[in-house]
Amino acid sequence: MRGDGMYADGTDGGRRDRGGSPGRGRRTAAILALILGLAGFAASMIGVAIQVLPRQFTAGQQRQIEAWQVARRWQTMSAGQIFPASVSYQLSAQALQDAAPLALDALRVSIAPQASDCAKAVTSQVAGAMLRRNGCEAVLRATYIDATRSYVMTVGVAVLPTAAAAASAASGLSQPRLAVAHDAAEAGRLPAGVGVVRFRGERAGLYDYNRQISASFTAGPYLVMYAAGYSDSRPRVPVSQDLYADKEMTSMATGVAHSVANTLGASPAPPHCPGAPGC
Repeated sequence: MRGDGMYADGTDGGRRDRGGSPGRGRRTAAILALILGLAGFAASMIGVAIQVLPRQFTAGQQRQIEAWQVARRWQTMSAGQIFPASVSYQLSAQALQDAAPLALDALRVSIAPQASDCAKAVTSQVAGAMLRRNGCEAVLRATYIDATRSYVMTVGVAVLPTAAAAASAASGLSQPRLAVAHDAAEAGRLPAGVGVVRFRGERAGLYDYNRQISASFTAGPYLVMYAAGYSDSRPRVPVSQDLYADKEMTSMATGVAHSVANTLGASPAPPHCPGAPGC
């Protein structure tokens, strides 16, 4: 260092001794700017990826979407899909006193007009009031007979807004079995259930619901109901006195009712984007 405080290379010795270096400061600032720039770029890329990649639903959102898909099936499916032209069912080996069950078919003979007033599709004012109170939107009904035209049944679906509403409405309906109805007075005392679909004219003999059996159960937001009986003029005795007829009638009725329930209430595929609501 020279006496004037300058180094032989012409730099300020005081600044060098103090550690001051303009080049080093510029490099440090450049590095920091690069790091901050990279961080900002990474954050922006994450944002772009979130926008571009398929949306991921939470477990709660998945349940909501699945429930929505099930609840709108009665509107998106045709009547023929809900109530197919034929439904296969089995008569148990026990009823046949045989080693193997017997496969049979129930045949659809009619689909009733949609009942927007749900109370008009059930057999008691109490049940109708229960459906209305729980927000019933409509009742869909169809009539089936067995292949020999010996038995006839009506299956009905009450459309409720939620599964909880369907369960609440079910409490106002009938016990699993109805008493035999010998006359009008006794018929008036039958427990609540689906109103059977009767027809006039040449085919009216197919719809004689003497010695009924009836039941109801829920499938998601749907309340599925059925009533079944003989379709001919057999003596009006309690069906429980004819074990074979009881089991065959019940097998047909439950087979058709569960077919309808499985169609409407089946769990949909897990929702994913694109394609699901909310994507």
